[in-house]
This record gives sequence, structure tokens and C-alpha cells, in this order.
Amino acid sequence: MRLQILRLLRLLTLGVVLAGLLSGCGYNTFQTGDEAIKSAWSEVLNQYQRRADLVPNLVGTVKGYASHEKDVLTQVTQARAQVGAIQATPELVNDPAAFAKFQQAQAGLSSALSRLLVVTENYPQLKADAGFRDLQAQLEGTENRITVARNRYIKAVEIYNVSVRSFPNNLTAMIFGYTVKPNFSVDNEKAISTAPKVDFAAPAPATPPAARPAPAGPGSPAASY
Repeated sequence: MRLQILRLLRLLTLGVVLAGLLSGCGYNTFQTGDEAIKSAWSEVLNQYQRRADLVPNLVGTVKGYASHEKDVLTQVTQARAQVGAIQATPELVNDPAAFAKFQQAQAGLSSALSRLLVVTENYPQLKADAGFRDLQAQLEGTENRITVARNRYIKAVEIYNVSVRSFPNNLTAMIFGYTVKPNFSVDNEKAISTAPKVDFAAPAPATPPAARPAPAGPGSPAASY
């Protein structure tokens, strides 16, 4: 009985020492950072999904006024389909190749939506449509939320990656298999956020107003009664 108690005390002591070592070497920091990344990533996905849900109604509304802009409408629909084809699981944030593919698909949808909004500038009746204005406002609000969510995710990953690379945390990371996580790249953010130029055919010349007769002056035939 006494021997069993001594073994139990040794195990408890070893557990306390091990817990202290893990805490001091960054193990708990990794857990906190990983949960922060998961939370931030969920919000990123939530806002991207919100944008994707707006696309069908937006395309349908534009089509009602600009049905002949088939190329632009098709590009938006295809870009949304590519986004939907990617399984945005929590594991995606640990796979640099999958993360890059996800980012590329979202950038493609951003670019296609930019082209669509450029086209709508040429249709005053569409811009005056209350439904379109509401969708446009929702899209703009969602884009702002995406920016905020992405920035939070970028910051969370930055803090986590610094922990993984710093000594002596990096030793714990190697033992337990923690590695740096991929992050959003900002190299092409400016190109994505800038609406592309769209060349349209030269507009038809305006119809000149009908000629009006010159006002009758003194001595003109029209002035004689």
C-alpha cells in the first residue's frame, strides 16, 4: 500500500513538472493561438459566404437590365462556382497549397464582381432600381466585413507563427509537430481591389434636336397678316 502511494506521488510530481515545462516552453501559448486562429478563420468564412449568397440575386437583378452583358455575368457565376467548389474545412489553414487555392478563388470572385459593378455604371435605370441599390449596399458592407475579418485572421496567424519560430518555443513545436500556418498574401491586394477598366463600343451619336423655325422678325413673311 505504501509503495503504491509513493508511485502515485511520483506520478503526480512528474505530471506537475511536465505541465510546468510545457507551459514554460510555449505549449499553452500554441493552444491559445490555435483557438484564436480557428475563431478568426470562422469569421472569414462567414463573411465570404455572406458575399457568395448575394451573388445570385445581384446577377439576376443586373440581367434584368443588361442581359446582353453575358460575358461579365457568366464570369461572376463561374467565379462563385469555383469558390463553392472548395471545401473550406478548418484543416485548410494548415495546408499552404489548399489555402493558396482558396485565396485565388476568392480573389477571382472579387475581380469578377468589380467588373460587374463597372458595367452597371452604364445603365442608369439599373442604378436607380431600389433592389439593386440595396444589393449593392449589402455587397459593400460585406466587403468591409471581409476586410476586418481578414485583418483579424492575419494578426492571429502572425502571433501564432512568431511563437512557433521563437526559442525555446520552437523546440516544443518540433516535439509536438506544430508548424507555421499559411496567411493571406497582400502582394496582389491592390490589383484585386482596383476595379478593372472595361472598354465599351463607342456610343451612338446623340440624335440632334429637331430644327425649330426661326422666330419671325419684322418684315418676314410670317410676320405679315
